[in-house]
Amino acid sequence: MDKLIVVLPVTVLFLILLWYLGVYRSVRPEGAPLPPMPEESEPRLATASPRYPITRRDCALMALLCAVYGFFAFFILGNIEGPQSVRAFEAGDTAVFDFGEVTDVGSVMYFTSLHTGEYVLEYSEDGESWQSCDTMTQKYNQLFKWLTVELPEGENGEDIALAFRARYVRLTASARLDLAELAFKSPDGGLLSPSYSEADAALFDEQELVPERATYMNSSYFDEIYHPRTALEHIENVKPYEVSHPPLGKLIISIGIRIFGMTPFGWRFMGALFGVLMLPLLYILLKLMFGCTAAAAAATFVFAFDFMHFVQTRIATIDTYAVFFILASFLFMFMFIRQNPDETRLRSRLWPLGLSGTLWGVGCASKWTVIYAGAGLAVIWLAYWICRGVYLKKTGRLRRLAKELLGNICFCLVFFVAVPCAIYYVSYWPYGTANGLSGFGMLFSREYFDIFWENQQFMFSYHSGLEATHPYASRWWMWILDARPILYYLDYISSTTKSAFGAFNGPMLCWGGFVAMLFMFWRTVRRRDFRAGMISVGYLASLLPWVFISRLTFAYHYFPCMLFLAIALGYVFALICKHIADWKPWIYSFCGAAGILFVMFYPVLTGIPFSRRYTALLAWFPGAWPF
Repeated sequence: MDKLIVVLPVTVLFLILLWYLGVYRSVRPEGAPLPPMPEESEPRLATASPRYPITRRDCALMALLCAVYGFFAFFILGNIEGPQSVRAFEAGDTAVFDFGEVTDVGSVMYFTSLHTGEYVLEYSEDGESWQSCDTMTQKYNQLFKWLTVELPEGENGEDIALAFRARYVRLTASARLDLAELAFKSPDGGLLSPSYSEADAALFDEQELVPERATYMNSSYFDEIYHPRTALEHIENVKPYEVSHPPLGKLIISIGIRIFGMTPFGWRFMGALFGVLMLPLLYILLKLMFGCTAAAAAATFVFAFDFMHFVQTRIATIDTYAVFFILASFLFMFMFIRQNPDETRLRSRLWPLGLSGTLWGVGCASKWTVIYAGAGLAVIWLAYWICRGVYLKKTGRLRRLAKELLGNICFCLVFFVAVPCAIYYVSYWPYGTANGLSGFGMLFSREYFDIFWENQQFMFSYHSGLEATHPYASRWWMWILDARPILYYLDYISSTTKSAFGAFNGPMLCWGGFVAMLFMFWRTVRRRDFRAGMISVGYLASLLPWVFISRLTFAYHYFPCMLFLAIALGYVFALICKHIADWKPWIYSFCGAAGILFVMFYPVLTGIPFSRRYTALLAWFPGAWPF
């Protein structure tokens, strides 16, 4: 982020140069009809293109893709039930539990909720003489998880079966803490049922949900310690903990929590849903660009079952929403530029442009990385007006350009500046209410603006000054090679079985899509192909900033680029359908390979317990693919 002011102008200038080389030098009259795909024998470019209708067959294919992918997306997404009621402790509060007689306690499990601190756990046989057992921690990275109090060690360092022997157990909080559930287990693993006061009833009202062990199905993992927590804080009007990103992504997560409760399924629901909703948007964009149903379906299928898309949309982080709104904004930008101004009413031309800017603004209010995509939208918009100006000059109507361009600039200032800024500013509403402000008028108060502005300063300083290391960090060139996944979850269940999964790109889309993207670069420069140019710009706008940024980066930062790799594949598929009579073996083989790889890698995409020997075979890059 410290290079943001330099990175964006450099990126824009580079993309404008690319457009100049591949777009400006050869302009096709807009009124001339376009074939479904550019002919190989004649370089051409035009922003206007034929209207390819979305047919019933297209709708059926979109529905089928969404249904099949949706099954996998929501299957074993997370437990739909989890502890909901909490016991709110203040600093110094004490809870005492009575087993009725001296009892052997083998282990203690607890499910953490909001706030951080620790509990002192003590036990007694007579209620007068107390002995400290251990400290139950509730750290920032332990929230919304089932935790087990560590057992004392025997003489040789091994864990002993008996944790302690007592009739009474006392719990004392060190700070303001919310504890959702508490479970005492006998040495053989059975649940014990102590008596307790009415104030402590919330700690034992959901004992049927106590698991044998903590897993990703019943607990948070990786960055879920941040975003679901903040989503719940917004719901409960608590000052948010995670303030390193804008609020809107967490507000979207909170919708799932409101529907299903503070459960793994609840906080992951909206991400999985948006992952499904990306598919029809991508399909429609592909169909509008190329007019080929087979190409649209095939490219959407490959993207749907790409590893990154599957894994990243199933974790409760905000990257999914950023990618979704990038896709939506590019779809509507294409719907704007594909129209012929001489044949289309002004109102029909402008509404897609307005939606493009509005949805881009929603994305920016979810995560700052969407700003990079805005540079690509700006270049495409500029290229459109360059083409329009050249065409009007050739037809002797250049005087019209100033009027058209000025009106469009004013329109864009509203929908790409004013509206996104308003969305971004209003998204801080939960910050205001958590600080005691209320009502619509707070948006115009100095207190609200100060809260908003202080967070912008913090985010900039945080990202620009982030100096950290991580064992699964990776650089931009490693994303292209698919060389370093980020391990999200790892649990050695036995000597032969483990549960593990990570975020990385599927080989077919990552490597095959990059070859297709190189072809897009060539088509843009050598063939003056507008569609290839738009795909190239979208990809480079999402990738180039990371080339200059030196802060800690991970494989999931490449997620937006995967959209444009899929579109590039769609372009190649459309050419194959057009120029190869027997195209089915080519496309079906590619999609089949993508599907087979998804099935093969399914254990390390979902974390289902599986043979350690098999998962080791999937680590094609020894030491780099950490499965």
